[in-house]
Amino acid sequence: MNRPNFLPMTMEEVKNRGWDELDIILITGDAYIDHPSFGVPLIGRYLESLGFRVGIIAQPNWRDKRDFMKLGRPRLFFGISAGAMDSMLNHYTAHKKPRSDDAYSPGGKTGLRPDRATIVYVNRVREAYPGVTVVIGGIEASMRRLTHYDYWDDKVRRSLLIDSRADLLIFGMGEKTIGEVAGRLSAGEGISAIDDVRGTAVVTSDPPLPPLNKGGHGGIRDYILLPSYEEIVSDKKAYAKASRIVHIESNPFNAKTLLQKQGDRYVKVNPPYLPLSVEEMDKIYNLPFLREPHPSYKEMIPAFDMVKYSITIQRGCFGGCTFCSLTGHQGRIIQSRSEKSIVREVEGLKKLKNFSGVVSDLGGPTANMYRLRCKDRNVESKCRRLSCIHPEICRFMDTDHNPQIKLLKRVRGMKGIKKVCIASGVRYDLALESPEYIRELVSYHVGGHLKVAPEHTSKIVLDLMKKPDTRVFKEFKEKFYAFSKACGKEQYIIPYFISSHPGSDLKDMISLALFLKREGFKLQQVQDFIPTPMTLATAMYYTGYNPIDMEKVFCARTLKEKRLQKALMRFQDPDNYYLVREALIKAGRRDLIGYGRDTLISSYKPRE
Repeated sequence: MNRPNFLPMTMEEVKNRGWDELDIILITGDAYIDHPSFGVPLIGRYLESLGFRVGIIAQPNWRDKRDFMKLGRPRLFFGISAGAMDSMLNHYTAHKKPRSDDAYSPGGKTGLRPDRATIVYVNRVREAYPGVTVVIGGIEASMRRLTHYDYWDDKVRRSLLIDSRADLLIFGMGEKTIGEVAGRLSAGEGISAIDDVRGTAVVTSDPPLPPLNKGGHGGIRDYILLPSYEEIVSDKKAYAKASRIVHIESNPFNAKTLLQKQGDRYVKVNPPYLPLSVEEMDKIYNLPFLREPHPSYKEMIPAFDMVKYSITIQRGCFGGCTFCSLTGHQGRIIQSRSEKSIVREVEGLKKLKNFSGVVSDLGGPTANMYRLRCKDRNVESKCRRLSCIHPEICRFMDTDHNPQIKLLKRVRGMKGIKKVCIASGVRYDLALESPEYIRELVSYHVGGHLKVAPEHTSKIVLDLMKKPDTRVFKEFKEKFYAFSKACGKEQYIIPYFISSHPGSDLKDMISLALFLKREGFKLQQVQDFIPTPMTLATAMYYTGYNPIDMEKVFCARTLKEKRLQKALMRFQDPDNYYLVREALIKAGRRDLIGYGRDTLISSYKPRE
């Protein structure tokens, strides 16, 4: 069998395939890495498997339309994505400072994609080829499909579909959606007629018809009219109301079409695409990926180095963390691959030139949700819960970790495999449902450190996050160390916490700092809350209300407030001394300044 080629990035590569034109050209803000962990190459391979001629323009020079013309005009459409991250999140920290590197670019260099990349790329394509069909997707488009608060502008923005002037927006992971759109365009339908595909958003000038009574027919009349862009700009409660509706209408089995007026037009968001079956997941991940960057790159691409020998076993997350974009993008229903498909991919790893026998990760958005799904499909089809495990694990949720334990045993027992690591974050409240899984994890799959994300210690903040109580983390921690000791291994938990999350004030952060000191944690990496588009936590941050119950929520909004909270998580760092001191004095906790085991900092700044 011949080795597959990269999807073409130059006209020379197009001609080498015997083609005179491309059906679809994908434009991405990331470097082109032919690996299933990266969205645009995955979409490209999927479209290729459907018989379409696909090319990729990666990180084009957005200042010059000629770079967007190097593959010619596509027969069907340009597909545009900002990349694996929202371009503003990729560029700026929580304190709105430029980041020093870009993991998705050669050499980690910054400056190879513009701010608001989707809008800029669409504009250049329109300049190059007036009238060409443009479809946008990826997480930037997905999470900005409706009116949304933009942290970097500190204002409410319209749908990215309107701001970019694209013809159609795809949200979610998008393979089946883009396949359907491409098929209909190829069959001769005009893009304006393709307004009913699940997982898409379109702009229409037609006012909605009155909703039908219960028992009537569906179609565009079976919809929910959200507060308009203009209402949301003038009334923060309208924003919170719209956010609540969007999240409740996220189950693909019962979600309604959403309509939102923006100016004199409407953005119409169709229900999400239905979850992929095991067979569909297998087909996608068993496509002929080369698992390496395009040969035109001469420098290492950090993101590739992190996932080179990793394997995705499932998609989605039913945790429903309010600050997380992944759930909103991938959905709450777990979509898993078969054991056979995963084993086949591991066999492929063994054939790679520099593979040492270590699988760097066997996971997904969450390490331990493989094959976990609602036990009752009838209940699942009607459910509108935003989290299946908060405030407690739903009685209908299957928490059986045995399929994953079986998979781990099989993969680590394969000839040529020395170790299988779990690098994805473990949802520890779920893990506690299966002590055997924790034992398996600790005994064979932890590379010295295990990442978990308790995120906070305040009950109020944890409830706003939809995260479990601190006692659950402590219970997991005890089991982790007990099992580590039993198997004779010295291993450590690396916890992740967030400062400045809605609901968190200085007193909450001081309590967190005291918890870290008591538990002996010295955090090396800390995360300050960044309001990313369309999450519930972002709605809390912008409006000051919890969209679920409309109760008021305190939010640290100024950069000074955020710096004080973040410093408390690393109170032992001499560089943070004066910030921590200021925070303690401001909160009336001078008793924590001095000497002794019950204090956080000394009376004088320690030496570096």
